[in-house]
Amino acid sequence: MNGVPEPKQDLAEEIAAPETPPATDAPVAAEPQETAATALNLEHLRMAEALLFAAGEPLAEEALKVSLPEGADVEGCIAELKRLYEGRGVQLVCVADKWQFRTAPDLAFLLRKEKPEQKKLSRAAIETLAIIAYHQPVTRAEVEDVRGVMLSKGTLDTLMEVGWIKIRGRKRTPGRPVTYGTTEAFLVQFGLENISHLPGMEELKAAGFLEAVPPNGLDVPNPSDQLGPDEDPYEGPEAEELATGGADPFMSSSSGE
Repeated sequence: MNGVPEPKQDLAEEIAAPETPPATDAPVAAEPQETAATALNLEHLRMAEALLFAAGEPLAEEALKVSLPEGADVEGCIAELKRLYEGRGVQLVCVADKWQFRTAPDLAFLLRKEKPEQKKLSRAAIETLAIIAYHQPVTRAEVEDVRGVMLSKGTLDTLMEVGWIKIRGRKRTPGRPVTYGTTEAFLVQFGLENISHLPGMEELKAAGFLEAVPPNGLDVPNPSDQLGPDEDPYEGPEAEELATGGADPFMSSSSGE
């Protein structure tokens, strides 16, 4: 009949009917989609970061592989850490083919402390170090030939005691003279990835160490940390036993250069 209200829905049907969510103008967040590339294991990344931060010296990738769980993507972790720390106060850098966190170069002034130094390397020692770095493998006689003067007994000892050069082999020539080369400590001290990263001709010109137009025939040697074709591995006393200098590695010599 007209004017009679229609009967209500059955209560069971009303309860069972799904509730329609209220309409809203707020944007609905898109569901995350999986990327094609496999994501790095964040726990492995944290472990690698902790190991590099705690290390007192640069770490090789092999050393990280030993410490991280089996199957960890060490190269990926290093690349990601290098990216994350780019432009930060500390950066992940490669020195001597190993990895180390270092202060950003533009912030070095914050950590610099002015303090008097007792002694510096003599000019003869600096020249000898440069010759060995660029000409290695090189013998003592070859160093003297480049410098044009004889080396004093303590110059090579000083550099060996500092830890920047080492005896690396013997030449296959009469007398079997030992050959010298630089050490990993040398690369770390001067921030070099490897020996091939020594400044070349253009860098030396820009720094003012070479004239803009160098003499004809002047060329920068191509050093190598591998044994040369006329060089055998060194087998003999340790470097410490061969050093004949005094206890002070920076003690200047009074007998020639």
